[in-house]
Amino acid sequence: MQAAPASTLTELSRARWKRVTAHSDAKRFGRDADRILFYSKMDDYKFNKQTRSRSEKYIKTKFCHVDKNGRLFRLDNLNPSGGRGPVYEFHGITRPWRFTKEKMLKLEKKGLIYTKSRIPQLVRYLDELEAKGGAAIQEIWDDISPINSMAKERMGFQTQKPIALLERIIKASSDVGDWVLDPFCGCGTTIMTAQKTKRKWIGIDITHLAISLIRSRLKDAHVVVNKDYYIIGEPADLASATDLAQSNPYQFQWWALSLIDAKPTGQSSEDPKGKKGADKGVDGWLTFRESDNINLQKIVVQVKGGANVGVHIVRDLIGTVQATKSAMGILITLHEPTKPMKETAFEANHYTSPTWGHKYPKIQIITIPELLAGKKPEIPHTR
Repeated sequence: MQAAPASTLTELSRARWKRVTAHSDAKRFGRDADRILFYSKMDDYKFNKQTRSRSEKYIKTKFCHVDKNGRLFRLDNLNPSGGRGPVYEFHGITRPWRFTKEKMLKLEKKGLIYTKSRIPQLVRYLDELEAKGGAAIQEIWDDISPINSMAKERMGFQTQKPIALLERIIKASSDVGDWVLDPFCGCGTTIMTAQKTKRKWIGIDITHLAISLIRSRLKDAHVVVNKDYYIIGEPADLASATDLAQSNPYQFQWWALSLIDAKPTGQSSEDPKGKKGADKGVDGWLTFRESDNINLQKIVVQVKGGANVGVHIVRDLIGTVQATKSAMGILITLHEPTKPMKETAFEANHYTSPTWGHKYPKIQIITIPELLAGKKPEIPHTR
């Protein structure tokens, strides 16, 4: 017996995202664009026409006519497609026209036929065209800029794409309520865009660094875990957390940081140890801003998943808080802290918020079981 052949993907279209104006590549033409391919397994695929606002340069060169009401318009020829159209006399000229004479007269009555030129032309008002969504998107996309080093949406991933690019791709190939799958979701731009455009989504990644980052981005967008979406595969109890800490300390560290929404310090899946030097002894950061201080206040976060955790760890954290001029320090441990650890943390005194007038323990120790039970650190409102 022979199995039935599997359905094959058919390339339907392709586009090029021009991400830079110039690129110097040795012994070849500069690669200044990424190719976007559109495939489908079915004949009744979805494709939604996308539009863009016309550039100022285009408007200035093309819409160079102004009517008595101050409306900008351009002229378009009335030639029929392929030169085949109804033939009749119009304003002294007999030839094939794009429209029937009846429709031509209706357009003229509406003021949409320009007759001051040698041959009548069709009037196209800028405001009416823009009301329809602007100009149709063509194969070359040169209106979406790459993410620069200062962009607010920048997450530090080398391959991160701008939300505007993913929004165009998703809107072109799906409708509201459809499913979007990203099997290598990284920093979660596809997921964020799917959420923004009211699509349902599934994101897959093997690193807790990515999951932590995406969880943080979704929280900033007011999307709530275990209500608006679910995470499958994370540790749910002490036993699974212990397994993760023993099998992959870095994955455990990233996951533990995500429990308090802390940002990892310079790590990536390619460089799990992250930055050196100034960030030594810091696994993650929380930040908050006092109303009378324009500078962000920092909270140092350390994660310890091993059994060899003693009072020296707390002393080191105190030193790191002082060296980095941070407001507070948080130690996340897999195991219950010893009595000397608790006493040393208590002796570190408090951080007093000038905004809220409230005292917060300067050094806090919180365990994984406590975090899984819903406990949170005592800290000012963070961002």
